[in-house]
Amino acid sequence: MNILLTNDDGIESEGIQKLALALRDEGKHDLYVIAPDGNRSGVSHSISFLYAPVRLREHSLNTWSCSGNPADCVMVATLGGLPVKPDLVLSGINRGANLGTDIVYSGTAAAARQAVLHGVPAIALSLAGNLSVREDEGAGYFWDMAVSFIMEKLPELIRMCAKDIFINMNIPNSRNGPLGMLSTYPCIQQYMDELSTMKAPDGQTYCFMKLGSASFRGEPGSDIEAVQRNYVSVSPIFVHPTAGSGLSSSSSFGVSPQEG
Repeated sequence: MNILLTNDDGIESEGIQKLALALRDEGKHDLYVIAPDGNRSGVSHSISFLYAPVRLREHSLNTWSCSGNPADCVMVATLGGLPVKPDLVLSGINRGANLGTDIVYSGTAAAARQAVLHGVPAIALSLAGNLSVREDEGAGYFWDMAVSFIMEKLPELIRMCAKDIFINMNIPNSRNGPLGMLSTYPCIQQYMDELSTMKAPDGQTYCFMKLGSASFRGEPGSDIEAVQRNYVSVSPIFVHPTAGSGLSSSSSFGVSPQEG
């Protein structure tokens, strides 16, 4: 199998480097790595190709950094930039969780979504900080644990992939590893960010964002509920935006198409 490995933390991030090493050491697949040349966390599905070409720089055999964003990296690979089209895209391992509505902002998720839009199965992989195991706070990220779990479960994860769906996987940052793996759905988050403004001597107004904490709605079966219980969450994500067949264009707003 030809695998593309990418991320949004950048080519130098520990998560992608450790996973790439494990996949190559296993020797079962042909691995190609294309990742951003710096941190692109939070860029969502931004596409640099809309404005300018992207630049690739080769680091080692079948490993390149890209001046664009995660979605650009996948487009390079799936549209002819590699000797072969990948059979699978792995995005990660992300430093931190991508739970619930985080996937709207996540470059990690965007790379997986872009792959599926091009007909390639994809899995987004995240190591979910210290959301579950309080005694490990301050101990850092347990990358080797996460890599071992992914390598063990990769065949099962591949079987979960389906047309128009990517898999969003969050691994709790547990020193001793998770208790298991659960099929979940994305939770709902409320972001408590703050904005401050400053009028500068040059007459311009500058806006500063202070990122606050997020409030999770962790209902049973949600991804955050699983991770908080020290289980790996695996959520199938449909790539096409839809409100469902039961919602018409006029039902929410009281305006008919002719009136709009």
